Amino acid sequence: MEGKATRIEWIGSNCRLLTATSAEFERTRPFEGLTIGTGIHLEPKTVALLMTLRAGGGRLVCTGNLNSTQPSTVEFLRAQGIIVFATQTTDPAAHHRTLEAVIAERPDLLLDNGGDLFAIAVERPYANLLGGTEETTSGRTRLLQLRTRLNVPVLVINDSPIKQFAENRHAVGQSLFESYLRFTNRSTNGKRVTVFGYGACGKGTAACFRNAFSIVSVVDIDPVTTLEAHLDGFVTPLREAAIRSADILVTVTGFAGIVTAADLPLLKDGAILMNGGHFPQEIDVEAFRSHPDVVGIELYEADHIETFRLKDGRCFHVLGGGHMANLAGPRPLGNTVESMDLGFTLQARCLERIAKGEVGAESCVVPVPAEIDAMVAGAYLDLSR
Repeated sequence: MEGKATRIEWIGSNCRLLTATSAEFERTRPFEGLTIGTGIHLEPKTVALLMTLRAGGGRLVCTGNLNSTQPSTVEFLRAQGIIVFATQTTDPAAHHRTLEAVIAERPDLLLDNGGDLFAIAVERPYANLLGGTEETTSGRTRLLQLRTRLNVPVLVINDSPIKQFAENRHAVGQSLFESYLRFTNRSTNGKRVTVFGYGACGKGTAACFRNAFSIVSVVDIDPVTTLEAHLDGFVTPLREAAIRSADILVTVTGFAGIVTAADLPLLKDGAILMNGGHFPQEIDVEAFRSHPDVVGIELYEADHIETFRLKDGRCFHVLGGGHMANLAGPRPLGNTVESMDLGFTLQARCLERIAKGEVGAESCVVPVPAEIDAMVAGAYLDLSR
């Protein structure tokens, strides 16, 4: 008999590592009696992680990130009895209130994405916080400044080599390339693409566009990294020339103010701007909207494309309001199921280690323990053979 399965069910059936981990957690119950507060993109792949943590006995209180919360995911989680404060919003103040609501529950463990939850917990400390995980480079940079005040173990998933090559290089590059196609339905053949940042995400993004017959330039503030891009066969012009020549500009640096209103005179007529960084700050869209040289703005609402028209007759386009493109716009799919299965299993295993008291406060804003990397890599390979 035919049935109608959901995307959440499809993804759950393809997260083989999390399925195996969930079965183990049902026996071992590492989170029994603990509340886990999460602030991570709420989309179908996240469901597989959250249900794994719940299988381990955890009580979950959740919110999402700016612009990436998918209402169908929230609805599903609430139907499972999970507390969800998130709404789909681009308003930082509204989002911050949901973060505060999570911390008000005084969770024992935090699963953070961008350092938002830990930053509030530092300002409003409470005794039962055991520690937690941070997903991103942006969050690690932020939490390093708070390290002396945190005084709990925080394991940084993004510093795992598995996260770097499996998710950041392979999956982010692939999903940003897919997002460009999804937003615009335009070709990449012969287009000049400038990628800002040549970390793992930038490497994958540059490679995917080059493999799709684009002419790719790389801009990075680090001369050593720029040399690597050069030796990898990418064009490495100075920043101004890279902007002037680009049909497509992609930011994947983790830092604010990468393309700003000061760059408006440099933008090629018809240029398309897209951000892949966690925070919507790499492309200064708000400054574009208020700039005196911008004489008209058109929003292709269904496609989430904003067109800016300039006094001199040029125009340029911003995808997804400058938010992380692979979880914005029409039918946002994010990274591949397999890459998130790996990354989320790292999350689950790191939280397990902290819940058991096997990691101390000296491990504050440090990489995933090497033995967890080895365990997850071995399990994935065993399932793939």
